Amino acid sequence: MTPAHVGLRGSSSQAFSDDAASRRASMLAGLVVVAIAMGIPAHDAYSQDSSNASGGGFCSRVADDALTACEFSARSDFWIAKGNCVNVVDAAERKTCNDDAQSSLKDAQSTCDEQRTARQRACGIVGQDRYDPEFDPAQFVDPDKIGHGVAPNPYFPLVRGTEYTYKQKLPNGKPGQITTDTVSDKTKFIAGVHCRVVEDRVSENGVVIEATDDWYAQDLAGNVWYCGEIAPVYEVFKGDHPQDPELVSIEGSFKAGRDSAKQGILALASPQVGDGYYEEFALGVAEDVAHVISTTGSASVPAAICNKTCLVTRNTSSLDLDLETKYYAPGIGLILEADPDGTRNELIKITH
Repeated sequence: MTPAHVGLRGSSSQAFSDDAASRRASMLAGLVVVAIAMGIPAHDAYSQDSSNASGGGFCSRVADDALTACEFSARSDFWIAKGNCVNVVDAAERKTCNDDAQSSLKDAQSTCDEQRTARQRACGIVGQDRYDPEFDPAQFVDPDKIGHGVAPNPYFPLVRGTEYTYKQKLPNGKPGQITTDTVSDKTKFIAGVHCRVVEDRVSENGVVIEATDDWYAQDLAGNVWYCGEIAPVYEVFKGDHPQDPELVSIEGSFKAGRDSAKQGILALASPQVGDGYYEEFALGVAEDVAHVISTTGSASVPAAICNKTCLVTRNTSSLDLDLETKYYAPGIGLILEADPDGTRNELIKITH
């Protein structure tokens, strides 16, 4: 099964119909009216008519619409901050509060622009078609049979009981995080497919700070799909007794089929240089893209070595603007994540 509409080596865009363009123009006019009523400059209401932007491709239109949403969100946060400043009694502190609110707005608007640039860059990788991958339950394998009658994907083996341990190496030499990924015996039923639950636990100084459950499914062709995650993040606070981690965020969590989120591809069965695909797609929540840059890469980490046999992908996020390079060893899976700043996340142990 070849993933449909995943953007392998760039897919072509389709024309935007005149009727649709007319409806969109009416919508944009309405946005401007609303913006003026709110006291927002008209050019901020919709900075660019996305029906004509960037060649009018569907992917580019999504990027422009997401920019609009980001700009409105930034202004919403600004006015909430301004409202809180009203309650600051001391005049000097109140001025500082207002100045900080203005500075935060400027930073947020800059981030919105950077995210749009990142999304447009992603469009160059996955193509301009609508992102609507085919996900037919009849085309997926029983997760319990992977490794037991069904061959696992060579770059992402979903074999129950396998545990991967990664250690972060920071450029400054300080101790980094420890991540443990366990292919559990649990399943999650999503869009008619039984997905394997992989438990991802990140600890720092012996304390678990992230406890993510990722949901993956393998199709008959051997491609591994990413169907969502629940990603709770914890912190411990000085003075608490006992020092129990406190839930502070579930940012980045998504589930295919909920709030228009869609499945992505985590690993192709037969990747080729130039392949590009969304790993996850929940607009404004999770937008990661992978681009295959080599199938003959080399890497060495404590638990594995690949000599011109590694799959290498360049991975980007349109939200947090991360960039990293990932190395996958055949028969093992992910062995190394390398960031541009020199941070490395290395596989140090694997058990079955």
